[in-house]
Amino acid sequence: MTRTMMKSKLHRAQVTDANLDYEGSLTIDELLMKAADILPYEQVHVYNVSNGARFETYAIPGPAGKGDICLNGAAARMGAKGDLIIIVTYAQYSDSELAEYEPKVVLLGPGNKPKE
Repeated sequence: MTRTMMKSKLHRAQVTDANLDYEGSLTIDELLMKAADILPYEQVHVYNVSNGARFETYAIPGPAGKGDICLNGAAARMGAKGDLIIIVTYAQYSDSELAEYEPKVVLLGPGNKPKE
């Protein structure tokens, strides 16, 4: 049997831009993607703390170290610049893998910088 578990999370990221005319996706600072073990084009679930919206899209890397979190395409209708969001990935784990399972959680502060 496999179970779907949270693999990683960027907690309380602040949206830095929304680009309706882009093809789609969620731009995430490349360093934040690495910190949270999110790969380019990996499916992400987004939970908007500011307005309650919940949606799925995929991640694309943004410039490293700038703190960019940009809603692109249709996702731009799900939030606005300044909104706080939670970005989550999930994965399938076998019961034996769960013995050593631990999700990667990155808590973010001002400027989308990881908290120590």
